[in-house]
Order: sequence, then C-alpha cells, then structure tokens
Amino acid sequence: MAVYIYSITGKQHPLRLDDLHGVGESPADLRVLNAGPLCAVVSDAPEDLRPKRRDITAHQEVQERLMADGTVLPLRFGLIAADDASVQAVLEERAEEYTNRLDALDACAEYHLKASQDEEALLREILLDSAEARQLNDAIRAGTADAEAPVRLGELVAQEVQARQEALAAGVIEALRPLTRELDSSQPTGSDFLSVSFLVADDQEEAFLTTELSVANQLGDDFEFRLNGPLPPYSFV
Repeated sequence: MAVYIYSITGKQHPLRLDDLHGVGESPADLRVLNAGPLCAVVSDAPEDLRPKRRDITAHQEVQERLMADGTVLPLRFGLIAADDASVQAVLEERAEEYTNRLDALDACAEYHLKASQDEEALLREILLDSAEARQLNDAIRAGTADAEAPVRLGELVAQEVQARQEALAAGVIEALRPLTRELDSSQPTGSDFLSVSFLVADDQEEAFLTTELSVANQLGDDFEFRLNGPLPPYSFV
C-alpha cells in the first residue's frame, strides 16, 4: 500500500506521536519505519490526496511535535512512496546524507523573510535622485516631450528599480547572514524585493530577531518586513 511520509529523524528521537493523526478524510494511524540509524514517520496514504487546510494542518502538527523533541528532516506536504520497503530502502541508501543534514539542522529553525517598499515612495526616490528621469517626467507632464519619452522613462525607471531593489536585498541579507547557519533565497514575487529563508540556531534566535527588527526600523515606514517563523526547516532538507 502507498505510504505518506512526514519526516525523517534519527533513531534516538523520542517520536511522541500520541494524539496526532495523519492526513486524509479518514486518516490512518501514524507509525515509524526504522532503517539503520534513521527513522521515517509515515501513515497509509489516502487516495486522491489534495492540499486541503485540514491535511496541511495535520502535516504541520506532526512536524511541530517532532521538532519540539529533537531534530527532524521535515518533508514537504504530499510526498508519497510506493510502500514501506521503498521508504526503508531510501533511508538505507542515503543514510550518510540524511545523517549529515540532521547534524546540520540540530537545534535550528527556519525563518522566512519577505520585504517590499511602497511603490510611490520608490518612484519619488528615483525622480529625486535621477536628473534624467526627473527631466523626462517633467517634460511628459508639461506636454513638451517627444513621442518616445514615455518609453525611455519607463525603461529608466525599471532599471533603477531593479538596481535599487537588488542592493536593498543584498544589504538586508548581509546584515542577517552572520547570525544564521545557512540561507536560501528565492525569486521575490509581486512588489517584494526580498524572499529568503534563514536557518537560525536556537542560541542565535534572539540576536537574529533583534537585528531583523533593527534593519526594518532603519529603512523606515516606506518598507514592510514580513517575518514568518520559527518554522520546520523545509528549505534546508
């Protein structure tokens, strides 16, 4: 029977799973598969699994319970294997890799940070700092610009936005990097200029949070920082 996989742990983990339940409309019991120095927390996989809130919550609750008691490799929602033997075979084949990742994630959690800048404020900055952009904008508003001026202004503003946002993102990351073990950047979406996950050790958590708040305050009210965590370290498995 197909198996739904939640997490991988070391054999020494206490694996307290009482009162938790698996994913699916009629969730099967959680159980543990052992292979060498590793364990996998699994349940029978429901048919036609979909990312419903009920199931995502169940998946997350398993991760949080396990994290409260020790180090885990939290697997993302929806991972299914053919059967128990397939899971155990992978644990045996990749035992060294998984053990090394467990060591790297020991006493750590993930924090995910997104940041954006008010678009009108950013445009004001560009017009204030760039004489060329300001002159083009003034001519367009006065009706004295040539037909190509709006295109040139749009291209200039786009280049300025990209350069400024890349510099901002690099500055924020460099301020926080010394307080983290690892980081994982992803492509920002929408108006965000930053989307990055940080692996933060428990003994650096307070310093990390204080520094993140300080950076946000220094940048000012035109910026919005959205920090989510502590989370299971999905980005670093």
